[in-house]
Amino acid sequence: MTGAFVPGAFVRHPGQPDWGYGQIQSVIGDRITVNFEHAGKRLINGAIIDLDIMDGPPGPGSPEQD
Repeated sequence: MTGAFVPGAFVRHPGQPDWGYGQIQSVIGDRITVNFEHAGKRLINGAIIDLDIMDGPPGPGSPEQD
């Protein structure tokens, strides 16, 4: 379901929690380019991977920031 994904939205990859949060850079069809905090830029196939949408980046003191 790529319709819910828009550039600027924050996501997490459910199969790669060590990548941290990511920010969507572009969406073209099922191809979602995401810049993850610990894995850099990744091209995700939205037809295969169901990214978890976040409300925003983690705040100070969250596990991702420690």
